[in-house]
Amino acid sequence: MKRSIQIIVALLLIVQAKTFAQQTKTDSGKTLLNSENYIRRFGDLNNTLYRIKTEKSANVVFFGGSITHNPGWRDKVSQYLKQSYPDTKFNFLNAGIPSLGSLPHAFRVNQDVLSKGRVDLMFLETAVNDRGNGTNEQTQRRALEGIIRHVLKTNPYANIIMMALVDPDKIKDYNSGKIPPEVQIHEDLAKMYHMPLINLAKEVTERINAGEFSWEKDFKNLHPSPFGQEIYFRTMKQLLSVELDKPAPAKLIPSYLPQQADALAYINGNYLMVDKTANLKGFKLDPNWKPADSVHTRPGFVNMPVLVGEKAGASFELSFTGQTIGFAIVSGPDAGMVKYTIDGKSYPELELYTQWSKSLHLPWYLLLGDGLQPGKHLLKLEISTNKDEKSKGAACRIVYFLVNAEQ
Repeated sequence: MKRSIQIIVALLLIVQAKTFAQQTKTDSGKTLLNSENYIRRFGDLNNTLYRIKTEKSANVVFFGGSITHNPGWRDKVSQYLKQSYPDTKFNFLNAGIPSLGSLPHAFRVNQDVLSKGRVDLMFLETAVNDRGNGTNEQTQRRALEGIIRHVLKTNPYANIIMMALVDPDKIKDYNSGKIPPEVQIHEDLAKMYHMPLINLAKEVTERINAGEFSWEKDFKNLHPSPFGQEIYFRTMKQLLSVELDKPAPAKLIPSYLPQQADALAYINGNYLMVDKTANLKGFKLDPNWKPADSVHTRPGFVNMPVLVGEKAGASFELSFTGQTIGFAIVSGPDAGMVKYTIDGKSYPELELYTQWSKSLHLPWYLLLGDGLQPGKHLLKLEISTNKDEKSKGAACRIVYFLVNAEQ
C-alpha cells in the first residue's frame, strides 16, 4: 500500500512539472516548447533528496569540459540549490577542464573528483568534446561506463545526471534525421544505469527549428551566450524541481548497478605518475614545467612535474599493470611523433601534434594500448624522426600515464 502511494505521488509530481515548465509565449505569441520533453527520467535523485532534506548536507560535482568549467549554467544551478534549500550545507566542486572529454575524465576522476570527498550528485557532460576530439564510439562507451562505475564503487549512493550538450555538428545530425552518436551513447548508459538524462542537444535544435531563437544571434556558440546558458539552466531546474520536490525517502538506497556492459570499461581508470619511468635517454623529469614560449597553457597542466623529451631518438621504459595504457601530454607548437612497443609488439607511430597545437599547449590524452592481457607489461617509447609538417619540433611532454588497474 505504501509503495502504491509513493508511485501515485511521483506521477502527480510529473504532471505538476507541466505547470512548472510553463509553455510560455514569445513576444509574437508563439507557444514555446516544453523543457520536460527533453528530460528522460530513467532514474531518480532520491539519494540526493535524502542528503538535502534529511542530512542537510550534499556534495555536488560538475564534471565536464569548458562548458562546465566556464561561468554560466553551473553557477545558476548552484545558486538555485542554495536558495531552494537554505538550511542545507552544499559543497560544490567545479571539476570541469576545457578541451577534455570522456577519455580524460575516466582517468582523472579519481584524482580530480573522488579524492576530494564523497560524491552525492554529479552533473556529467562529455558529448561536445568527444565529437571535437574525434573520440571513437568504443572508447566513449568504455570511458563513460568507467566513470559511472568508478563513482558508484566509491559511493554506491551517488546520483549522476547525464547531459548531452549542443554543438553545430549535433544540430546538423538531428536536422539530417540522425541521432548524434555521442547523444545515443549517453542515452544508452543513462538507461542502463537508471540515471536521468537531459538532451540539450535535441532541445536547442528543436527550439531553433521552431523559431524561438537562432544560433547565430542568440545562442551564438557551443560555449553558450548568457541567453544560451539560461536555456541550459531552465531545463536543469525543471529536472531538479520535480525530483527534489518529492517527499524525502526513509533511507539511502544503493544506486542501480547492472552487470558491466563492456568488460574493458575503464572502471579503475587512474593516473600513473611520470617518475615511474626507467632507462631515460634524452628524456628528463622537469619538476615544475612551464613553456619557454609565450603560448597559452591550461590550468592543471603547467607548473607541475612533466617528463620532457625534445629530440628524436629520446626514449624511456615504463613497467605498468593493467589492460590499458596511455598518456596525457601537453601538445604545443613543437609537438612531434613517437614510436613504441608494448611487451615487444610494435604499434603504429603516434602523432602528438593537433589542430590546436599552434596556439595552445593543449592537454591531450591518447591511448597507447587497450584490451591488453591482465597483468604486468613493459612499454618502450622513443621520439620519432617523423613529425607533422606544421610542427616546429619533436617534443614529447608527458604529464601523466593512464592505466586501468586496481591501485
